[in-house]
Amino acid sequence: MGLHPAEIPLASGRAALPSRRPALPSGLRGADRVTAGRDRDRYRELMLRTVSWLIRAGAYGLIGVDVFLRASLGPVALPVTVAAYALCGVLLVVCATVINRSGTAPALPVLLGLITVVSAGVCAQEDVTSLVALGVIAVMDAGTEARLTAAWAVFGAGVVAAEAGALLTDASPAKALGIPLLLMLGLLAGFNRRAYRVRADQSAALLAQSEELRARSEELRAEQRRGAVLDERTRIAREIHDVLAHSIGALGIQIQAARALLADSPDVERADGVLAVAQRMASDGLTETRRAVHALRTDTLPLDEELARMTTIHEQRHGNPVALRVDGGPVPLPPDQTLALVRTAQESLVNAAKHAPHQPVTLTLTYGDDNVTMSITNPLGAAAAHGFATLDGGYGLTGMRERLLLLGGTLTADAADGRRWTVTATVPR
Repeated sequence: MGLHPAEIPLASGRAALPSRRPALPSGLRGADRVTAGRDRDRYRELMLRTVSWLIRAGAYGLIGVDVFLRASLGPVALPVTVAAYALCGVLLVVCATVINRSGTAPALPVLLGLITVVSAGVCAQEDVTSLVALGVIAVMDAGTEARLTAAWAVFGAGVVAAEAGALLTDASPAKALGIPLLLMLGLLAGFNRRAYRVRADQSAALLAQSEELRARSEELRAEQRRGAVLDERTRIAREIHDVLAHSIGALGIQIQAARALLADSPDVERADGVLAVAQRMASDGLTETRRAVHALRTDTLPLDEELARMTTIHEQRHGNPVALRVDGGPVPLPPDQTLALVRTAQESLVNAAKHAPHQPVTLTLTYGDDNVTMSITNPLGAAAAHGFATLDGGYGLTGMRERLLLLGGTLTADAADGRRWTVTATVPR
């Protein structure tokens, strides 16, 4: 048998109502939400099927009351009607068992056809027309549960039985035509329920897919959060490496040189000079470390503002006059690109102070259509005759280039005219 018209069957034994699905508990996530939704649908299906069969049982009882209390049946018609009524009741129970256990079974159209034939053939008698309601229910269930060909076969068998009963009982033409019409209405109702079920199946499939997509999106967001944490750890590690590596490495070399001077020949004056350089390097490293920690703990300013602040501080500390020029309209850059250009500017300004002390420096920031370019130019000093280098012998150039390459940028450093050293960094917008 089928379900009550108020219910909407779903695929895979699930059912749903046309009303809005109740929200799942907010604490459920991912696969737990999908499982909870399936359990809820199974419970709803059980309740709907129970209500559906209770309605059928009530209809069966009302039909019996109408037939046996209101009709005056003769000695032949009474046992025939009782037998037909009882047989239809047994077949209804069998149909309910088949549907609850296996859904649509090959035997279901046969059972529904028997109910239709028996009820339609017997209802042609006088005063038992209401018995046709059992046949209408059976035809409607056939239109819903069985194949289309089987549903039409059940309907056709009912029409033949109704016409045969009308001939045997000499029923009126109105009854002979009315019974097939009622069976046709039941069949159309069954087809309508079938179409409604198909739409419900599609809606259920879409809802299931949305639940799965929601679960996947939650997993993806969790992966993105983990990736963001790893990226932040990588950024912090790079900052610590860039700031401290060359300072501490050079400091170790200076200390080794001082120890060698004191061990080989107690030249205290030279050793003191080496240690003084080491002390200044340690102080500079501590300053740069504090800057890095401050940058990690606070938001980075816009690039042009950060460079303006940096050039002012550089002039105060090292005495190198720095001219900052900004070409084009400033645009916001991602934090990693801003930080890469800031670190490049810091390294270049420090090296300008080391290799060309008190010489003017020009810093040009250009906002192009596709990229942002920063150039730092300063006169070549005596210490720069052998190329661009920091205290650790070239680490600054390598570190800046690697940082920019990770962002799709480029770095060049050369003395094209033989008089001025130029560092040019470019990042895409």
